[in-house]
Amino acid sequence: MGNFDEYKRLTEPDKKEKLQIWQTAIGLQDVDGLKPSDYLFETAKQNIDGIITISDVKERINSYYKTKSERSGSDNRTEEADKVSAHIAGILAEKTFKLSPAEFISIHRRLFTGIYKFAGIIRDSNISKDEWVLNGDTVYYASADNIKETLDYDFTAEKKFDYKGLNIKQKVEHIADFISGIWQIHPFGEGNTRTAAVFLIKYLRFMGFTVSNDLFAEHSWYFRNALVRANYNKLITGTYPTMEYLSRFLGNFILDEKNLLRNRDMRIKAGNNDDNKNKVQDKVQNKVQNDILKIISDRPNITQMELAQFINKSERTIKSIMKSMQERNLITRNGSKKTGYWKILK
Repeated sequence: MGNFDEYKRLTEPDKKEKLQIWQTAIGLQDVDGLKPSDYLFETAKQNIDGIITISDVKERINSYYKTKSERSGSDNRTEEADKVSAHIAGILAEKTFKLSPAEFISIHRRLFTGIYKFAGIIRDSNISKDEWVLNGDTVYYASADNIKETLDYDFTAEKKFDYKGLNIKQKVEHIADFISGIWQIHPFGEGNTRTAAVFLIKYLRFMGFTVSNDLFAEHSWYFRNALVRANYNKLITGTYPTMEYLSRFLGNFILDEKNLLRNRDMRIKAGNNDDNKNKVQDKVQNKVQNDILKIISDRPNITQMELAQFINKSERTIKSIMKSMQERNLITRNGSKKTGYWKILK
């Protein structure tokens, strides 16, 4: 963020807020390795100074790339970084929000209109992505056949979730679990992490949290890698989904904690030969698995959300362990998500 050095001592609230918005908007481009142009920085400064509006910024950026393309062609990646940064700044400046899949889809459409032909359109094919933090492996994303149903289910569950009685740390952990699950669905072909980040910021504001957005300016790639680790499961090597890194990020973001955020700490070790660590993970997983079996034997109609509250684990963790239990024919689900029940096989 060196291009904004002269603005570091801003004291005017309006200018300071605009600076934070632009730092976030530009920093989020790093999740896809994109770097905005000097022209975008200079135009953003004029907006911070109150010389031009966000709408003026967008018009200037569009005009800039139209004439540049006519003159000598343009770098598509830099153009994407500039336009999406301007779109993010516009959305974050608004005081509007609705907790719904339509809002999430709308954010994607507004961010990537003019960039992707599929802006705001649910993907119709399955995808995989090589991840540096996983040494080239991929997270398993939701099937293209049931993205809408899965999105609706997660948002409905979040609307029904009762935050009363939870301490602030538990609230943050649940929010981490919710945004992790939405990201794992990966509804769009590209742009999922930037969409999730913008949605998360607006949701937290809607819930009354005070967030400065500064963290996304410097650690947006950490945010993405934390989402990857929260959704990566490879039992054969003893690697399980972990909310640890995402909780660290949100702890800094919401609670002003001072957790150390280093991408290298999240990277899966080649071969994952740390036997002691694996034994601890196995012990924890076995305990949770036994707790699940005890509870569903008494309450077969219980939901995974309720199980998470009983066992004091995240819903994402419960879902992952129960999926593994189903694959190993320990349990099965009969009927629908809403009216079905669990059955113990072994």
